[in-house]
Amino acid sequence: MSETQDPTRYEPSEAEPEVFARWEAAGVFDSDADGDPADSYSIAIPPPNVTGALHMGHALNGSIQDVLIRLNRMRGRNVRWTIGTDHAGIATQTKVEQQLAAEGTSRQEIGREAFLERTQAWRRQYGGTIIGQFRRLGVSAAYDDERFTMDDGYVRAVQEVFVALFEQGLIYKGTRLVNWDPGSRSAISDLEVEDREVTDKLYEIAYPLSDGSGDVVVATVRPETMLADVAVAVNPQDERFAGLVGRTVTLPLVGRELPIIGDDYVKTDFGTGCLKITPGHDPNDFEIGQRHGLESLSCIDEAGRITGGFAADFEGLPVAEAREAIVAALRAEGRLRGEEEYTHTVPFSHRSGERIEPLLSLQWFMRMEELARPAIDAVRDGRVRIHPESQKRRYLEWLEEIRPWTLSRQLWWGHQIPVWYRRKDGAVPADPQEVLDAPLDDVELHCGLEAPDGAGWVRDPDVLDTWFSSALWPFATLGWPDGTPELRTFYPTSVLSTARDILFLWVARMVMMGLRFAGDVPFRDVYCHSVIQAPDGRRMSKSLGTGIDPLDLIDGGPRPPVFAKKPGQDAGAFPAYGADAVRFGLLAMSSTQDVRFSEEKIAQGRQLVTKLSNAVRFAVGRLAEAPEAARAGAVVPRDGLARVEDRWIVSRTERIARETAARIDEFDFAKAALGLYDFVYGELCDWYLELVKGRDPATDPDLARVLGHALRRTLQIAHPVIPFLTEEAWAWLGADADGLLAASRLPEPDDAALDPDAEGAIERVIAVITAARSWRNAANVPPGPVLAARLEAEGYDADLREHVARLARLQLAPADGDAGDAVTIVVPGGQLVLPAGEHVDPEADRARIAARRANVEKQIAGLEGRLANERFVSRAPAEVVAAEREKLAGLRDELASL
Repeated sequence: MSETQDPTRYEPSEAEPEVFARWEAAGVFDSDADGDPADSYSIAIPPPNVTGALHMGHALNGSIQDVLIRLNRMRGRNVRWTIGTDHAGIATQTKVEQQLAAEGTSRQEIGREAFLERTQAWRRQYGGTIIGQFRRLGVSAAYDDERFTMDDGYVRAVQEVFVALFEQGLIYKGTRLVNWDPGSRSAISDLEVEDREVTDKLYEIAYPLSDGSGDVVVATVRPETMLADVAVAVNPQDERFAGLVGRTVTLPLVGRELPIIGDDYVKTDFGTGCLKITPGHDPNDFEIGQRHGLESLSCIDEAGRITGGFAADFEGLPVAEAREAIVAALRAEGRLRGEEEYTHTVPFSHRSGERIEPLLSLQWFMRMEELARPAIDAVRDGRVRIHPESQKRRYLEWLEEIRPWTLSRQLWWGHQIPVWYRRKDGAVPADPQEVLDAPLDDVELHCGLEAPDGAGWVRDPDVLDTWFSSALWPFATLGWPDGTPELRTFYPTSVLSTARDILFLWVARMVMMGLRFAGDVPFRDVYCHSVIQAPDGRRMSKSLGTGIDPLDLIDGGPRPPVFAKKPGQDAGAFPAYGADAVRFGLLAMSSTQDVRFSEEKIAQGRQLVTKLSNAVRFAVGRLAEAPEAARAGAVVPRDGLARVEDRWIVSRTERIARETAARIDEFDFAKAALGLYDFVYGELCDWYLELVKGRDPATDPDLARVLGHALRRTLQIAHPVIPFLTEEAWAWLGADADGLLAASRLPEPDDAALDPDAEGAIERVIAVITAARSWRNAANVPPGPVLAARLEAEGYDADLREHVARLARLQLAPADGDAGDAVTIVVPGGQLVLPAGEHVDPEADRARIAARRANVEKQIAGLEGRLANERFVSRAPAEVVAAEREKLAGLRDELASL
């Protein structure tokens, strides 16, 4: 037995790394690539960015997946948990470019090949941080088979998919509106866009009617884009503008004639009711333009400067300067009719922090309708089940309205698009960029895994959106396109656990690609876990002072500023809770809705670890006194148990094993964790260990057999949630001969272990003892004195009465004759009567109950009024409303008992 296996102490910081090393040395995380997916259980971890570090979302999702993996490993399933990282195009390139800038150089100066070498070197040095942190959390994944989206095999898979989709006519190059990030000089995905609330000026600008009969006043927060206006729109139902549709206006500062069109999109209650239409710089305007066959013009280039030659005075100005200059020019011409502050949400790049510029850009796109239909059918017919149900509706709604996917990114780090260009006239220019800059009509394309033969071919410099390569993750990590044993054994995978914000960007695309290329859905169940917010309800963010590092919870570290009682005050430090406590707390917090971080739940996890370790230490000492034959087995005793408390704990252990497993299978991790806590803390430790006090294991073989069995089963039940302590305690109990707990096999459900009669009997005992103790507390009667009492109730034999008397500190007398003036406490099957005496004052008790009843009735009235207030119910956080309703239900139950 190692030092950390000493049952007299348990220190998570010492034990957890040593336990993890034992698991790895024993090959617990290994899998056998020989079998059928129906007999296997597999998960592909959502690959974190190679640049990343563990945050609360990772920690929650890692804990969820590990619970599923450990439970099914112990069920005897052939388990594989694929772990790896995503190359994270923009994030990684930004890190390396920052490094180069600090050295006084840039990627353009060192060239593409040298830059990619530097990026690979950066990845080798820093890219494994988050994988090491997952190990600290206890994640039991296949580390020996770690995957990376830029590995050679993965690159080949990505290129084969691209080429196939190109040849099928689903991938094409064209000009459409994209999210352009001026900071990274690249188109970016929707996920890399975040909405921020900003205050701009809303300007009212008069566009003169071309016939000179008046003006049409439009409202806009972006006057600089008016240079690319192609129309003015009004709502055809708006009586104010009846007769305007079909006429034209003249664009101020430019002189271009614009049609006035009618479109139902225009809001009659926003601004002036007239909308300038700029399809080249606004996604909604782009859709309007498509409906009306309007031209799309651009007046802002990829560097965020005015372009297009529409107005020489503003050409080349940065957007912000152009806005000021254009407003000044409009004011000088008398075209500016009003301006006011206007607060609205605006898209910003999550990566560079700059405001997104919707731009018409020549990019690679993918048609999605043909791929979306099978992905819709897979969810509708139940081949893919999405939990909770509300996320299924969002998935379907998004796919039914899906638009072309912008695939290309103007980066160097990533999967370079496998397309080559050559001039149709055969000329080979000295500068390859001339080929890339040539119009598409003047070049021929080749899409393939290798460069084509012949001179003059130039490869497309762009790379693919990271979501394209990660869409292949469930099958590419198993060796596709080769028919590997891993692919045959573990695809489709069993479950995907992920955040709901990538349900469309990643989950839906994995379903599409899995059906198209791997021949089946990529997973059977999708669980969308909650987002854990800061304690004050804001999003977790280091920059906001609300982010919590999970390792600071595990090992101890500074609390973020959000925990400070006053602004600027030191928030102190977290104690070292240990990985088990953090896992438990996160699971206990989890929900189908977003939840606020609760340090109390983490502390509750530590209490569970402490309670269970103390219980096992107690048992080790008691079992040492028992005959070896009595303490050897961990199976349910088959020759009958005389004591009701023994039959009760055996039954309750079997039942909690079933309930915990069922809740995990149903993705109800909070109930699984909290139910486990209640069983260990309450039934096993607070009740069973109390009920058996005074019994001698040296002369009572049943005690040793039942205690050993109950604790071993409890450790198995709890292992998926708190794996480190349970593994250590397994060794303390002398289970080394059975191997590691993580690799042990859960016993099959055993109906013979269930004893409803014993459960009912001990439930009645607990209810009587709890009622008596509650009365003592309410009546300020100290716990020490033994009180005279009569248990006037059915269902209590001599053994049960003995338990009640001992644990409730009562002297039970026969229920003969009249007890006189007494306190009566309702209990299951009848009543507990406490005759008047030194510590029992029935008159004072009646007064106390009356006062309490009045107080409860007052609280109930207040809560009923509050919950009847529609304004409170609609505006208060959901968890606050739920807590108030729960409090009301509890008060009503208390009133009924009074």
